[in-house]
Amino acid sequence: MDKENPLVTVSTLLWHSEKFVKNCLSSLFAQTHHNFELLIADNNSSDRGPEIARKIIGENIGQRHWKFTSYGQNIGFAAGHNRHIAEAKGKYVFLLNTDVILAENFLAEAVKVLEQNDKCAAVQPRCLRLKEINGVFEKTDIIDNFGLVILKNRRIIGRGQGQPAKDKFLKEEEVFGADGAAPVYRQEALDDIKICVNQQCEYLDEDFLSYKEDVDLAWRLRLAGWRTIYAPQVIAWHVRGSGDSAKKNFIGIIKERQNINDFAKKLSFTNQRPMQLKNEQPILLLKHLPWFLPKEIAAWLYFLIFEWRNRGAIKQTFKLMPKMIKKRKIIMARKRVSAKEMEKWFE
Repeated sequence: MDKENPLVTVSTLLWHSEKFVKNCLSSLFAQTHHNFELLIADNNSSDRGPEIARKIIGENIGQRHWKFTSYGQNIGFAAGHNRHIAEAKGKYVFLLNTDVILAENFLAEAVKVLEQNDKCAAVQPRCLRLKEINGVFEKTDIIDNFGLVILKNRRIIGRGQGQPAKDKFLKEEEVFGADGAAPVYRQEALDDIKICVNQQCEYLDEDFLSYKEDVDLAWRLRLAGWRTIYAPQVIAWHVRGSGDSAKKNFIGIIKERQNINDFAKKLSFTNQRPMQLKNEQPILLLKHLPWFLPKEIAAWLYFLIFEWRNRGAIKQTFKLMPKMIKKRKIIMARKRVSAKEMEKWFE
């Protein structure tokens, strides 16, 4: 392995990506860090995304290793990336959403952070908002996500989301976890927290399909003693699909939720409770009950009254519980961090 120029495995999934993929892959091939392999898969796209991707790759890939897979079905965000992580040759793994554009030194700076911090499992980039105006994507100075924040009530928000970025968060620092749009992980850390149940091994939780899998992974990494570092010099721009801002008041949360499609609402509700079951430390949850209980009661009431059409989420939530208990046993057996150490991450 080249210690001065470590290999990065880039994992990308195509689904509804036709209008994004050209800009995304062009920014990848413009990187100053050239030593990367590309694993790209089509999750049964119904548009020209795969065709455009193949064209861009063919024109730019050079001597790099690459692999294009077509699944014939949408196997989900988690499963798609898991297959790539399992066959990655890189020291680091970059999960790249197609609705992201990278600064040209993105990989070089991310690798530098990881090389300088042996216990750093993930790099959270300075991810700014990419806005579509009349079919053209424009880079903005609005914060998309500068890292995952977990609140005492167990709501997850993006740090600074929706705020102007000017003069904010300019220091390299630890955060709870990395958002799923453009995280760069250490392969060693991913192998360390990999879970195998019923002869199936996974990094991201495939029972989640999509949504909250990045939070679950961040939580597991934290419990295992790994760090996530926000690096302001690692810059990207992302089209925000849901969750436009990090509102904390009840009315703001409701307004934000009304802008999310039913599919996302259903998966988000379904995955929240199994994620907590896997990763919670009971003493912390008990300590945080004054924040958690009102929020949880309000969430269930709102769901039962206003989102009853998505009631299948309730059945799916309870259906997942037995499997989550098995996964919890594995996670807790590997836990290297005390509740006291974890408490500082709950705001």
